[in-house]
Amino acid sequence: MKSQSAAGESLPPPRHQRVDGAARLAVGKNGLTDLYQRAPCRLLFPDTEPGEPLQAVSLTTTGGLTGGDRIAFELDIAADAAATLTTQAAERLYRVHPGDPDILIDTVLTIGDRGWGEWLAQEAILYDGTRVRRRFQADVAASGRMLAVESLVFGRTAMGETIRTGRIHDSWHIRRNGRLVWVDALHLEGDIAAQMAAPFAFGDANSTATILYVGPDAADHLTAVRTLIDGAQGGATIFDGLLIVRLLSADAAALRRSVIRIVAGLRHLAGGYLAAMPNVWHC
Repeated sequence: MKSQSAAGESLPPPRHQRVDGAARLAVGKNGLTDLYQRAPCRLLFPDTEPGEPLQAVSLTTTGGLTGGDRIAFELDIAADAAATLTTQAAERLYRVHPGDPDILIDTVLTIGDRGWGEWLAQEAILYDGTRVRRRFQADVAASGRMLAVESLVFGRTAMGETIRTGRIHDSWHIRRNGRLVWVDALHLEGDIAAQMAAPFAFGDANSTATILYVGPDAADHLTAVRTLIDGAQGGATIFDGLLIVRLLSADAAALRRSVIRIVAGLRHLAGGYLAAMPNVWHC
């Protein structure tokens, strides 16, 4: 049934408000050098412990994303600089109406010589019927180092929620000194529940995380990281200056605890920083 104006004329269907947010941050040896924000993306800069990198906390003021929403993050770390970009809370990716575009999330990191960069994103919670394309890209100089984590939760089981259908495309593109060294993607579409339940896929798991460390010393930390996995469902491997950890869990809270333990340990081992996550992870 079409809406009508007071004069009896047919009105076009209402348009949903969509967001196109962005946050860009550049860090030099002596601190912040450039900052740009566009709603709904906002960056906060909490005080940190002595010796810790400059820390920026990203928040999305809409409280979640749905069809047609786009957000983008860029972190540029110059030579000899260090910074951590994290998120205030889990990101909620809601159901997308038929005919609406997919949710788009882009994250880009550039790290110069001897630089240190961290992308410590809290979980993305997927709702039934969501459609999302998330892409992480990084270019790390030969002597630069990067630590990154991304997690997906397929419905809040404590709330009785499950994800049955939708589209999820989650990809990584990593370059070292301009050379592409790793491309990876998870793609689920249609009957997601059936695809996940396959024994060679997720089995009974409803959450997953990827932890990535890039640096010339990546191989030095493999044994320690495998110890940090400590019985969690997952594993770690190395190649070409990359250390990759994959985790699965039927309990999203248990997955989060594993992520905190591994990432906190790795940032201490590789970067010499506190064996702890940013405070917002514990709020």
